[in-house]
Amino acid sequence: MKRHTMIAAMLALAVSGLGAAQAQMNHTGMNGQQANKGAKGTRHETIGTVKSVDPAAGTVTLAHEPVKSLNWPAMTMGFAVKEKGLFDKFSVGKKVDVEFVQQDGKYVITAVK
Repeated sequence: MKRHTMIAAMLALAVSGLGAAQAQMNHTGMNGQQANKGAKGTRHETIGTVKSVDPAAGTVTLAHEPVKSLNWPAMTMGFAVKEKGLFDKFSVGKKVDVEFVQQDGKYVITAVK
């Protein structure tokens, strides 16, 4: 009987550990990106190198430095661009300082310095 009790206790611990791991994965998100629920509408800044520009799709891909306000590591990702006039400031290989916000589930560049 003691053996069954011990097995049940071990299973309970294992299941609770899986729940904690799943909660951490939900917080972290895909590709190691940290979720930050308070970040919507907040301005974020990063410096990145332009990898591709697609004005027709309204997007630019940057290899950017870490974004401290979102706890993001350096990575390469696509951004939407808020205004068509900003595309004049992007060219492949150029280093840019950008501001962006989270809007409708996307990260949208609002300014290029």
